[in-house]
Amino acid sequence: MKLEHLLLKDFRNYSAFEMDFDPGVNLIVGDNAQGKTNLLEAVIYLGSGKSFRTQKNGELIRFDGDFADISGQVFSQERTQTLRWVLFPGQRPRQVFLNGVKKKTAGDIAGVFQTVLFCPEDLMVLKAGASARRKLGDNALCQLRPNYEAALLEYHRILEQKNRILKDRFENPSLLQILPEYNLRLCQVGALVISYRARFYEGLGEAAEKYHKMFSGGAEDFHLEYKTVSTVEDPFAPVEVLTGQLQDHMESHSRAELESAQCLTGPHKDDFDVTLSGLSLKAFGSQGQVRTAAISLKLAQRSLMAKQSGQMPVLLLDDVLSELDPGRQDFVLNQITEGQVFISCCEPGRFTKLGKTIEICKGQIVK
Repeated sequence: MKLEHLLLKDFRNYSAFEMDFDPGVNLIVGDNAQGKTNLLEAVIYLGSGKSFRTQKNGELIRFDGDFADISGQVFSQERTQTLRWVLFPGQRPRQVFLNGVKKKTAGDIAGVFQTVLFCPEDLMVLKAGASARRKLGDNALCQLRPNYEAALLEYHRILEQKNRILKDRFENPSLLQILPEYNLRLCQVGALVISYRARFYEGLGEAAEKYHKMFSGGAEDFHLEYKTVSTVEDPFAPVEVLTGQLQDHMESHSRAELESAQCLTGPHKDDFDVTLSGLSLKAFGSQGQVRTAAISLKLAQRSLMAKQSGQMPVLLLDDVLSELDPGRQDFVLNQITEGQVFISCCEPGRFTKLGKTIEICKGQIVK
């Protein structure tokens, strides 16, 4: 899986950009705030229809631009294909094209061009709050399983509606009559979310364990544990069983939910924990150990995606190497010999032997 050519018009700070890329390593260099991360953002958006920095497409359009155009030629599924996104300001819906044919949703291009991003924020995600870890896992799982993304969106839609009922019932007590219906549906969809997550985290943990063993020279035992609702005895159980266990947990919190006017239980509070030789990384890990584990998780994500699709996803490293000590830099660079890689950094002379170098200044290519 490779990005062969990219064309941008009025995307972020790029009024116009066009470039052919190396099938191996592409080094994006330049000072801060010149557009390096914007370029990686465009690469990710091309294949997913998502930005890792904003949920508002209007923010991706260059100031004073009428619309933004992201067009790319990719080699995927054993042939060259074209992808294009056109983004508009306001409420006008965006447009997506695959091989010149207009598609309805991002789901229609799922799997055509996959990427894995590693940024400085990911280095400390294992020390951050649970929401950051859920986001990391959900972003990876949505690329692996498009049906999971649909279930997750449905779960949050029902959750929002339930919370609205709980808040509005003080002024309109009759709303409580429909609450059991929302509780049931929330548990049914929540059980599906848990089922997907349990299998994903099992595979992610096994793959990350292998990378961490190489990274640490076998000195530490890496283990990832998925944490969900306490009444769920086995997250691999049938969805019907999980639904009942979620209902039991929700029933035990019903009075507290009415008093607090919010849903207090469910997979929207899920988390995962990593232990090294039996000790929680979140509680006891050093900065070096946390970064090593985070790198192992990202490389594991890429490995899982390659195993499923038969193609190695494009790896993007956004200014992450400068955050690592020389030993960890060497390990990461030794793992990117396969597939296409984009690396952004502020030090032009540091990694110039890796492949093609592209210098960016104020949204322009420096010739």
